[in-house]
Amino acid sequence: MPEPKHPEKRTKPVDGVTRIVENIDETAAMFSEPKITAVGIPAVLNSLKVTTAQMGPTRTARTLLRINQKDGFDCPGCAWPEGKHRSPAEFCENGAKAVAEEGTKRRVPPSFFAEHSIEELRTWDDYSLGQQGRLTHPMLLDEGGTNYRAVSWDEAFDIIADEFAQMSSPDEAIFYTSGRTSNEAAFVYQLFVRGLGTNNLPDCSNMCHESSGSALGETLGTGKGSVSLEDIHEAELIIIAGQNPGTNHPRMLTALEKAKINGGKIIAVNPLPEAALMRYENPQTVRGMVLGGTALNDLFLQIKLGGDQALFQALGRILLDAEEANPGTVFDAEFIAGKTTGVDAYLESLRQLDWAEIETATGLTEAEIREAGDMLLASKSTIVCWAMGLTQHKHSVPTLRDCVNLLLLQGNVGKPGAGVCPVRGHSNVQGDRTMGIFERMPEAFHDKLDAEFSFESPRKHGYDTVEAIRAMRDGKARVFMAMGGNFSRATPDTAVTEAAMASLALTVQVSTKLNRSHVATGRRALILPTLGRTERDRQAGGTQRVTVEDSMSAVHASRGRLEPASDELLSEVAIVTMLAERVLTRSRPNVPQVNWAELRADYANVRASISRVIPGFEDFEAKIDDPGGFILPNGPRDARDFSNIGGTAKFTTNELEYPKVPEGRLLLQTLRSHDQFNTTIYGKDDRYRGVKSARRVVFVNEADARDRGLADGDHVDIVSEWPGRDGSLEERRSERHRIVYYSTPRGCVAAYYPETNVLVPLDSTADVSNTPTSKSIVVRLEKLDA
Repeated sequence: MPEPKHPEKRTKPVDGVTRIVENIDETAAMFSEPKITAVGIPAVLNSLKVTTAQMGPTRTARTLLRINQKDGFDCPGCAWPEGKHRSPAEFCENGAKAVAEEGTKRRVPPSFFAEHSIEELRTWDDYSLGQQGRLTHPMLLDEGGTNYRAVSWDEAFDIIADEFAQMSSPDEAIFYTSGRTSNEAAFVYQLFVRGLGTNNLPDCSNMCHESSGSALGETLGTGKGSVSLEDIHEAELIIIAGQNPGTNHPRMLTALEKAKINGGKIIAVNPLPEAALMRYENPQTVRGMVLGGTALNDLFLQIKLGGDQALFQALGRILLDAEEANPGTVFDAEFIAGKTTGVDAYLESLRQLDWAEIETATGLTEAEIREAGDMLLASKSTIVCWAMGLTQHKHSVPTLRDCVNLLLLQGNVGKPGAGVCPVRGHSNVQGDRTMGIFERMPEAFHDKLDAEFSFESPRKHGYDTVEAIRAMRDGKARVFMAMGGNFSRATPDTAVTEAAMASLALTVQVSTKLNRSHVATGRRALILPTLGRTERDRQAGGTQRVTVEDSMSAVHASRGRLEPASDELLSEVAIVTMLAERVLTRSRPNVPQVNWAELRADYANVRASISRVIPGFEDFEAKIDDPGGFILPNGPRDARDFSNIGGTAKFTTNELEYPKVPEGRLLLQTLRSHDQFNTTIYGKDDRYRGVKSARRVVFVNEADARDRGLADGDHVDIVSEWPGRDGSLEERRSERHRIVYYSTPRGCVAAYYPETNVLVPLDSTADVSNTPTSKSIVVRLEKLDA
């Protein structure tokens, strides 16, 4: 099969690193009115188009019918739960694309790297790199080398072990994890890292839902959500804030449709109108395919970027006023008195709210907010769902604390159809954290780990993602290893991040496909190709299964069915355990006492250790024999148990914050197109937003554009502005974006990542969680000559 051609590009050196700028093909790019319905026949046809192109018709049919089935494999895409009753087509458009890219027939053998130098590959865009297919052999880029070359697994492990041996401290090594990694691989990975002597375990959660974990852990005693899929179906009111389910979690739409059919109401809170929350055409029902689908949102609040905290506080004030007007009719007084603390201070803070400031912060009218308040007052069971639109601001943690405050007033935690629902992104991102992929695991986890493996794990906190980049930048790190993901494109401040990576002695990427992180390397670089979740994992103990945990704490088994893309591939568990055997030798003091070969031979041995270390996994092996898996315990959800934080849920008092944008500037949010998942670009269309064959676009309110002398179709550089360490204004530039008039709040613009991650300053992070503020970047638009 011929390799897909990559478009023309131009490059510009920044801080010694080549930055990629894709030239827009003006003849191919097309723009139309945004859609007002989602999914339906177009989604089905597009799924088949992509999957048959990558896998062929027979492989497509055999593979897609196994996704999310009880005896099949878990989709490597999003973390939305499958539910008890599954149709034969329990997958979505973007899930099908994810599986197609893993099950593709395209290959990237050693001959590919012989033909294409590292300098050439650095000029390819993300789409072109990803479309080449599956990696087949371990590859090494020598220091000063021009091309990757094939190496044996033994040689690869020796190179890594050699670099570890030259470190002056274990903290000079950084170990990143994406949410694709299974529970078993994540557990052995963190064990190896802690056996080496460090807690440097940054992960993708640091950049996404860390704010959720910080706020929920403080107020409810767990960083996880408190609802089940059945709760979504039963809720009387669902508030969906800062989230676009139609692109990021399409299977969620079926759950929302069930809620609507059951009489529930939905409020959509978002700066952009999203087609999927207007009308959903379920391709598996007559209602969706023939009868026009289901209108989902009952109210759309087009909020300004960063205005969500003001909205939650205003809704709390509406509840307070109604309760004071009719005592005992609005608040859950028994729950508040018996299960919470801090309500009096919170209510007093609500009394101080200024409606004029609320309107300024939200961009909404008081009447619009009161309409939402009336829906809240009428609901006896309310769920708030959110994603990155709430978690990637400076004040994200206070925003989510105020979200919890709102729910606590009506007792909407720990009862049917009610609770908090942070919707995670990658398929096992929540499971990885449960397994110990965190730079600050609690003492109880360390104690259990130490008892199981007879060693003393390090207690000093490690680097999160932002701190890891700073450490690399400042010369405090020597080796970087990533278990999946695309670190250089997922992270903020692209030029700074890639320069930091270039300073390292060695970078190691455990990957299924080629991506930008394979060309943004240290002085030496290794690519270690691994099995995908769709592939058979044969070890000495037989064919293996792995497990994952979804957004709602459900754990289930996943079994690959396809033959591996290459005989040279190793599983993630095998890669980690073989490396551990090479590095954690008996001559090294204080290492885990474990037979790594036994863990590799049969993953049931890994699960046996997990069952003794992590609460909720008792009888792990037996529980996953049930095709539906099992649900992990959750105190707030199961019994209104808040013992992790002293026995009561916490009302908090938070000063109102929202972005203050200088005159003449705009506030930028980075977002996905419909043709991508995280940093993986499936294509260059954004069907629901009316964009075809273009990614370097910026969505601008027409009035804001005209105020700046800009018209639809003009080209601009987007320039972010940030106060630097010395007090001067730092600038970062993303070049040549086409203006697209779009329905956005005044003062707010949007553009796709990873192209605009370059604009997000490394030091612009959320308070408490240290998450990059990718949804609130101050920018200006500089018009380019035609």
